[in-house]
Amino acid sequence: MARPGAACPPPARRVMVAARALLFWALVYSYCGVCACIAGLRLLWSIGRRPGETFRWVVRENPPSCLNDPSLGTHCYVRIKDSGLRFHYVAAGERGKPLMLLLHGFPEFWYSWRHQLREFKSEYRVVALDLRGYGETDAPPHKENYKLDCLIADIKDILESLGYNKCVLIGHDWGGMIAWLVAICYPEMVTKLIVVNFPHPSVFTEYILRHPSQLIKSGYYFFFQMPWFPEFMFTLNDFKVLKSLFTSQATGIGRKGCRLTAEDIEAYLYVFSQPGALTGPINHYRTIFSCLPLQHHEVSMPTLLLWGERDAFMEVEMAEITRIYVKNHFRLTILSEASHWLQQDQPDIVNKLIWTFLKEETKRKRE
Repeated sequence: MARPGAACPPPARRVMVAARALLFWALVYSYCGVCACIAGLRLLWSIGRRPGETFRWVVRENPPSCLNDPSLGTHCYVRIKDSGLRFHYVAAGERGKPLMLLLHGFPEFWYSWRHQLREFKSEYRVVALDLRGYGETDAPPHKENYKLDCLIADIKDILESLGYNKCVLIGHDWGGMIAWLVAICYPEMVTKLIVVNFPHPSVFTEYILRHPSQLIKSGYYFFFQMPWFPEFMFTLNDFKVLKSLFTSQATGIGRKGCRLTAEDIEAYLYVFSQPGALTGPINHYRTIFSCLPLQHHEVSMPTLLLWGERDAFMEVEMAEITRIYVKNHFRLTILSEASHWLQQDQPDIVNKLIWTFLKEETKRKRE
């Protein structure tokens, strides 16, 4: 949007901008069609091999005991005045301690931070949130309710509702995207930023257009633009795709990592097998192409970026490029044997790196 009083661009430039926009959306919808065709072929293959199993979908009625483990913290709810939405979170550590706010990725929920809830509660009030549309948090029905502006405002409003004006903010995957944006838009609210396996959003948008390999790895962004079909594909074979994401050789937690137990997997299946439980999470992606690229880029607080080199969805080259957007102390650590699900895959190492960063920054500030 042009600034008030600014001169209108010349006709040639307007044509160029319109042409670029047309090409961009042509790419988005063309690739969306390609991804849909691939998904359709997989569906037909599954029906041909196991027709009886393909459409099996079991709704888990009762949560596994791990979701109510008292060592993880207390289940809490907060209703935001402006949006009217009720958010669910799990909190560990004493009230009044510095706040550490944890934002999960897709397809995850608060439980993906179980190792960090136990670890950091000694010195922080640790809050693992269910993002808008996930788990026990309210899920507005329309995709417009999941624009990045809404997701950023959620974090600001939740922080204030918890009685804090600043926090250590940690995000993984899509939660990492939100964490970057909160740090950019509300720098006064973030004392330290820690992101796991997601580059600065500007790096992501620029890199994906120049590297076809990353475009292919991010194919699900395009596939998710379709209505209802992505949710349907997730339910096939009793959520085989969901299980595979965390356990397969290609995308799952590595052989040297902390594998999910059968109960951990049941926790994910309990949350996402509920009717309509996938629409909110996938709606996060359905407005992404109208929200990027960013107008503002720089991050001004100390930042730690952790990266699992065996990430099947994000190329590691983006991690180093992120450095140029952080105008403060920046530390990047790449773990060679770790997967995309880094804080679950290598929790001991991740927790140690976070402690080192937090204490290092405190010491630097004192000096």
